[in-house]
Amino acid sequence: MSLDELCVLLARHARDDAATAIEDLLIGREEADVPPPPSMAGTRMTLIAQGAKRLAYGEHVYDYRAGQYLVASIATPLTCRFTDATPQRPVLGLCLLLRSVEVAELMLQAAPGTVPDDNDIAPPAIAFSDASGELIEAAVRLVRLLDRPRDRDILAPLIKREILWRLITSEHGATVRQIGLADPRLSPIAKAVQWIRQNYREPFQVQHLAELIGMSPSAFYRNFRAVTRTTPIQYQKKIRLHEARLLLAANPKDVATIGYLVGYDSPSQFSREYRRLFGAPPSQDTSGFAPRTSDDNG
Repeated sequence: MSLDELCVLLARHARDDAATAIEDLLIGREEADVPPPPSMAGTRMTLIAQGAKRLAYGEHVYDYRAGQYLVASIATPLTCRFTDATPQRPVLGLCLLLRSVEVAELMLQAAPGTVPDDNDIAPPAIAFSDASGELIEAAVRLVRLLDRPRDRDILAPLIKREILWRLITSEHGATVRQIGLADPRLSPIAKAVQWIRQNYREPFQVQHLAELIGMSPSAFYRNFRAVTRTTPIQYQKKIRLHEARLLLAANPKDVATIGYLVGYDSPSQFSREYRRLFGAPPSQDTSGFAPRTSDDNG
């Protein structure tokens, strides 16, 4: 199984409206380097099998090509344009819409330690990556089902679930997990995350936070870890340290005061935990924060 087989399958099943007989699966084919009509796309994964696509999001422009994919955790229109497209070699790709209820279900069922810990406080809403062999193989098996109506209804949900699992456990899994926060079962966790972000300087007890959002302490702790891949206290600690790093970029000499401002009463504890997260104590880590000037560029 490879991109070559995926291209053959996509070329055979591509339609003008991109729809397929499999729910949430769209197939695209474009034979010219022209921008498609604007549309509101949902939370999704888009995999390019042949050709390339260029899109603009905010102030940035991104290119992704055959064997690469995009994941989006927000429903937003993206300005895009196909590149390297000709009638002889069209751009081919598939799009799988990602449902919050399905993301939430996998997150809640995942065993501890099976999903990588998040390193970033706020994962990007749009992320790009090279597709793993396992992801491409699963995509091939899913599109094959368009030729197998007898198997489609039973096997398509299983393969879509496999693809979603590959995405959740990928390097950009944090972006995909954000989709699950829209599910009602996880909305209390989203509320807790917002509370911690707004009150990151203040100490709190997990039990009190669980009561605030209307969950039992055990259910809150279990579901919080499923969503964020860390504990509430560790989550607050990461926010404190990332905020400290931003403050140190502006005031690199004021380490003790900044540690206090983000909620640390002990300078030694602040330095120890900062080093554990960033690999160097704050006094050394800030050495590279000096702003660049025109003279620095030679």
